[in-house]
Amino acid sequence: MPSSPEADLFHDPPPVSVENEAGASAILLLCEHASRFVPDAYRGLGLAEADLARHIAWDIGAADLARALSRRLDATLVLGGYSRLLVDCNRPLTSPTLMPVVSETTRIPGNEGIDDAERTRRIEGIFAPFQAAVADRLDARAEAGRRSVVIGVHSFTPVFKGVARPWHAGVLYGRAEAFGERLLAALGGPSPTLAANEPYRVDEEDHTVPVHGDARGLDAILLEIRNDLISSDDGVRAWADRLAPALAQAVA
Repeated sequence: MPSSPEADLFHDPPPVSVENEAGASAILLLCEHASRFVPDAYRGLGLAEADLARHIAWDIGAADLARALSRRLDATLVLGGYSRLLVDCNRPLTSPTLMPVVSETTRIPGNEGIDDAERTRRIEGIFAPFQAAVADRLDARAEAGRRSVVIGVHSFTPVFKGVARPWHAGVLYGRAEAFGERLLAALGGPSPTLAANEPYRVDEEDHTVPVHGDARGLDAILLEIRNDLISSDDGVRAWADRLAPALAQAVA
């Protein structure tokens, strides 16, 4: 819980930022888990700095990859400004992992016993501005007669709860199966290291694809890249060079 509960805790940095606003691509890139930032008032949610640097707090490498794709594709990019441990912008408001008490196997002390006021503070201060930024841009494109394809950029851990993951990347989709399959084909897959709907599946615990994509009748997917492969500048560059032409081909 914050030490100053009445303070405006979510203005510096802003809860959402938009880059390449005038991008000409049909693709709208989202990076919900771009940041691991937690305001000082939350005292790190009771976690050590080493834990806040882990995947539980953000998607390592995802923001850098999303920015590289934005430049290569001339695509608008919407980025979240706060750690998903405060509130996860890719979860529905009904999800028990919206403000997780346990992430992977790590207890999050600062999320235990959250009252309604604190829950509302985080939703109104972080979650709602991010969702509004995405919805506003999709609405404006629709009004202008522009096509939109929603691409969420994420990363995942090589090992989850002791189980190794063989994939280097996954393409996750709900209703946009045809688009997802086109993208997989453009990437040269599927293969033992590139798969559809791995290491997760889009389900009722997701928000971006069901709400901003499927419900609008838009093609929408999540890209999941193993985070050790995009934790360096060279890795980000290599994956951006691979993904950008494949995305352009799938969208064409």
